[in-house]
Amino acid sequence: MSEKSSSSGSEEDVDPESGQPVELGGVLSKWTNYIHGWQDRWVVLKNNTLSYYKSEDEREYGCRGSLCLSKAVITPHEFDECRFDISVNDSVWYLRAEDPEHRLQWIESIELHKAESGYGSETSLRRHGSMLSLTSAASALSATSTSSFKKGHRLREKLAEMETFRDILCRQVDTLQKYFDTCADVVSKDEFQRDKVLEEDEDEFPTTTRPNGEYNHNNNGSKEKLCPPASPKCMNGVDFKGEAITFKATTAGILSTLSHCIELMVKQEDSWQKRLDKELEKRRRVEDAYKSAMYEMKKKSHYGGPDYEEGPNSLINEDEFFDAVEAALDRQDKIEEQCQSEKVRIPRRTLVPPGDIYSTIGTHRFATKVEEMVQNHMTYSLQDVGGDANWQLVIEEGEMKVYRREVEENGIVLDPLKATHSVKGVTGHEVCHYFWDTAVRMDWETTIENFNVVETLSDNAVIVYQTHKRVWPASQRDVLYLSAIRKILATNENDPDTWLVCNFSVDHDNALPTNRCVRAKINVAMICQTLVSPPEGDKEISRDNILCKITYVANVNPGGWAPASVLRAVAKREYPKFLKRFTSYVQEKTAGKPILF
Repeated sequence: MSEKSSSSGSEEDVDPESGQPVELGGVLSKWTNYIHGWQDRWVVLKNNTLSYYKSEDEREYGCRGSLCLSKAVITPHEFDECRFDISVNDSVWYLRAEDPEHRLQWIESIELHKAESGYGSETSLRRHGSMLSLTSAASALSATSTSSFKKGHRLREKLAEMETFRDILCRQVDTLQKYFDTCADVVSKDEFQRDKVLEEDEDEFPTTTRPNGEYNHNNNGSKEKLCPPASPKCMNGVDFKGEAITFKATTAGILSTLSHCIELMVKQEDSWQKRLDKELEKRRRVEDAYKSAMYEMKKKSHYGGPDYEEGPNSLINEDEFFDAVEAALDRQDKIEEQCQSEKVRIPRRTLVPPGDIYSTIGTHRFATKVEEMVQNHMTYSLQDVGGDANWQLVIEEGEMKVYRREVEENGIVLDPLKATHSVKGVTGHEVCHYFWDTAVRMDWETTIENFNVVETLSDNAVIVYQTHKRVWPASQRDVLYLSAIRKILATNENDPDTWLVCNFSVDHDNALPTNRCVRAKINVAMICQTLVSPPEGDKEISRDNILCKITYVANVNPGGWAPASVLRAVAKREYPKFLKRFTSYVQEKTAGKPILF
C-alpha cells in the first residue's frame, strides 16, 4: 500500500503565514464492514476535518464521509503497530497506515489540528476576538435561565410565595411609615427647643464668632461646636414626612404593578401548562427514539468493528460470543422454517447409475488417496464405541446417538464426532446417493451459502468448493474437498453390502484460499448398511421391510480460533439437526418410488 502526503515534518505542519496546520492527504486502509473488511481509501486532513474518498481521482465527486476533530479521541491500537482508531461520540473510524512511521505522522497531524480547533488556541483567539466574552456571557445567562426553569416549582406555588412577600412588604411599609412620622415629629420638636435655647444663651452670654464660624468660647474657656449659620441641614430639618410619602407612593405603584402581573400570569397559566405538557411529551418521544437508536447502534457496532471479529484478541468475551452465535443460528433456523413452509420443491429426475460403477476403484490422480480414505473409514469408523472410554455420549434421541471425543491442538478444537442412527423405509444406496449428489445438495443443506463443482474426476468422484453462511462473530468459512461414493461388497454372503460417501479436504489451483474466508479442513464419512426383514407369506419386499443403519463420522478443523465451549456447543446443537433434516429429506424423496438396493 502506498501513501502520499502533503507534509512530512513536524516543523512544516503549520503554515507560517496563517498559523494554521497545513493539509495532509494520503492512502490509508479503512475498515468498511465485516463483509469487505479493510479497503484502501484516500484520506484528507484539512481545517480540523478528516475526510475520506474512494480514491484520489474521485475527490471531485465529493467525500464518502468526514469527522470533525474538535472532540475526537485518537487511540493507537494495542497490538497492531500500523492501526489507530478515531472516535467522535458514537462514530468510530478504524484506520491502518502503511507502517508505524506513517501512523505516527497521521496521529501527530490530527492532534495538531485538534489542538488548533478550540477557543483556547492562539489562532482561535485571534479569530474570535472580543466575541469570546459576549459568548461566555450569553452562555452563562442561558445556563442560569435553564437551571432556574428546571429548578422552579409550579406557577401557582410561586404566585403564593409572591402573595406572602406582598403582605410582608405591606406590613414593613406601615411600620416604616409610623417610624418616619414619629421621626418627623421628634425633629420638629427638637428644632423648636434648640431655637429657644439659643435665644436664651445669646441674651445671658455674649460670644464672639470666629472667622470660620465653627467654634465659640464661653466664659469658662471651653469651646463647643455650633452649626454654621448658612447650613440648611442644621438650620432646617430633613423632610422625613415627604420622603415617607414618596416611598409609600413608590411601593404602592410597585405592588399595584405586581398585582397586575399576577393577574395576567394566572390567566396564562392554563395555556402555558398545556404547551408545557405538549413539549414534555415531545421530549419523551425524542428521548425514547434516541435510546432506541443508541441501542441499535451499539448492537450494530459489533458488526462494523474489527475488534469484535473472531480471534484471541477479540473484545467479545466467551459468553457474549456464545450468545451471538446462538442468536445467529436461531435466526437462520427461523428463516429456513419459513422458506420450507413457503417452498414447493420442484421434482428432480435424478438418474441413479447402476451400483456396479460405484464398486470400482477410479483411475484419476486422487484414486490412491480415495482408496486409502475408504479403507480407513471401513476399519476405524465402524468400530463400536460402547466400550471406548474416550468417546462420550453427548446426545441420545430415539435411535440416534451422538458421541464426541475432546481433542485440542494449539488451542483449536478438533473434536471428532460420531453419530449412529436407524432410518426405516430407505436403503443405504439411496441415503448415500442423495448425500453425494450435488444436483440436490441445496434442497437439504441449509448451512451453505453457495457451492460449485471445481472438477469432475470420475462418475463417482468430484471436487467441490463451498462457502458456508457466516455465523457472526465467527469468520466465514469455506471448504474445498473431494467427494467420492463407493459400494463395498460384503465378504460374507449373510452380511449386507456397505455404501460409503467420504469427503476429505484437498488442494486445487482453481480454488485457492482467499482473505474473505477462513479455509476449514474436513474428513467426513457417511456409512450405510441396509437390513431387510422377510415379508409375511408371499408378499414382495416393501419399504416397511427395510431399515438403514447409518454411521456418520466427522473430523473438522475450523482453521481459526474460536472459543472451545462455543464450538462444542454448536456441534452438539447442529449435528443432530443435520441428521434428522437429511434423513427426513431422503424419506420424502423415496416415498412411493421403487426400492434402490
